[in-house]
Amino acid sequence: MDKEYSRRSFLKKATAGSALLTSAPYIFASSYEQKLMLHKNYEVGSYTANDQINLGLIGAGIQGIYDTKAALQVEGVKLVAACDLYTGRLDRAKELWGADIFTTRDYRKLLERKDIDAVIVATPDHWHKKLTIAALNAGKAVYCEKPMVQHYEEGQEIIAAQKSTGKICQVGSQGMSSLGNEKAKKLYEEGAIGEIVMLDMYNDRYSAEGSWQYPIPPDANPDTVDFDTFLGNAPKVPFELKRFFRWRNYQDYGTGVAGDLFVHAFSTLNYILSSQGPNRALSTGGLRYWNDGRDVPDVTLTFYDYPKTDTHAAFNASFRVNFIAGSGGGGGFRLVGTEGEMEVGQNSVTLTRTRLGMVPGGYSMIAYTEATQEKIRKAYADLNLETRASALNIGKTTWEAPQDYKGGHYDHFYNFFQGIRGKGKIVEDPTFGLRAAGAALLANESYYQQKPVNWDPNAMKLV
Repeated sequence: MDKEYSRRSFLKKATAGSALLTSAPYIFASSYEQKLMLHKNYEVGSYTANDQINLGLIGAGIQGIYDTKAALQVEGVKLVAACDLYTGRLDRAKELWGADIFTTRDYRKLLERKDIDAVIVATPDHWHKKLTIAALNAGKAVYCEKPMVQHYEEGQEIIAAQKSTGKICQVGSQGMSSLGNEKAKKLYEEGAIGEIVMLDMYNDRYSAEGSWQYPIPPDANPDTVDFDTFLGNAPKVPFELKRFFRWRNYQDYGTGVAGDLFVHAFSTLNYILSSQGPNRALSTGGLRYWNDGRDVPDVTLTFYDYPKTDTHAAFNASFRVNFIAGSGGGGGFRLVGTEGEMEVGQNSVTLTRTRLGMVPGGYSMIAYTEATQEKIRKAYADLNLETRASALNIGKTTWEAPQDYKGGHYDHFYNFFQGIRGKGKIVEDPTFGLRAAGAALLANESYYQQKPVNWDPNAMKLV
C-alpha cells in the first residue's frame, strides 16, 4: 500500500514536472527532457583547538592520502600523526601536512597517543581487521577503508568490537554519502523505476596504473621498507618490492577487483534499495593480459541473485570489470526497473522512463493475412492496453550536483565526523560494511572454486 502510494505520488510529480518544462497543461505532456540541481545542507561550525577532532592516519599510501585530504576539508579536523611501513611515505606526510606531525612505522605508538580521537585505516586489506579492532579497543573512532575485511569470517569480530567499545566505526566506500546516492535512494523509494529487474555495473580500464602496476620508488630497499611487518599473518616470502607496492595483485594481501571495485557498487546498491544483499553468485574471468606475477584475474564477470524482500523484488545483478579494455575505459552503474532506469553516479542521477509496448507491430503481424491483421488490431484496441496515462511521464531527467560540490568523498567524512560529534547517524557501519564486502567477496569464492556459491545475507555467511 505504502509503496503503491509512493509510486502514484511520483507519477503525479513527474507529470507536473513535464508540464512545467513544456509550459502546457500536464495532461497533454507526452515526453520531457530536463536538468535539475541537487543540493545538500551542511552544518556550519566554528571549532577551537579544544573541540577539534585530532586524526591519525595508518597507511599513508595512495588511498590513505586521498582519504586524509578529503577528511581535512571538513571543519574542525586536524591530522596529528601518520604511520606507514615505508619511510618515504612518512616524509611525504610531513611534506603535505607539516613537519610537526608525529610519524612512526609502528601503529601501536600511534594508537598509544592520547591526543588522537579518530584514525583512518588505509592499509592493505589483510591488515584491516587487526588494525580496526586495535584502534577501537584503544578508544579511537575508526574510518576503515573498504573492503572492511579480506575474508567475510573476520567481519563479526569487528562488529563485536564496535559494539563492546561503543566507538564510532565507519567503512570507507567513499561514494556512499554522495548527493547522487541520496537522490537515487529517494527516487527508488518513490517508485520512479517501478519494480527493480536488474543492475548493470561495469568498470573498464586501459592503463598500467589503472591495472595496479603502481610505480616503485627508487629508494625502496630493506632499510626503508618494513617488509616483514607488512606480511603480517600472510605467508612468509622473501623480500619483494612488487608485493609491497602492488599488493592488490596478490590474494595474500588484497581481494582483487571484487574488494577494490565491486564493494563500492554493493554499498550503493544495498543503500538505495535498503537491501541486505544477494543470496547467490556465479563468477568467471581470467588473467588475460597483465602477466606481471599477479595471481588475481584482470577480467571478471560475476552474476548475483537478489531474493525478494519487503524493499525490492527479486532481481539479478551483473558486475563486469575489464583491465584491458581496448575501448579506452569507462564505467557505469545502472538500475533497471519495470517502468524506467536510473544511471547513478556520485555527482548525478539520470532517470529515463519509456513506454512499454503492449500492442504487436509489423514484425509479428507479417505472418497473417491483411484481414486477420485487422481483426488482431481491433482485439488489442478493445483491450485498451496502451492507455493515455501510459503515454504520460515519459522522458529523461538528470539531477546534477552544483559546480562547487565537494564530492562524495567529502560527504562521507563529513558524515563520519558528525557521527563522532553525536550530530548524525553513521551511514556505513560495520554491519553494513560486512554486507557489502561479503557480497563482493562472493565473486572470489565462486571464481576460485569454479562453481556458484550461496550466501545468507541476513546471517552474513556462506551456506
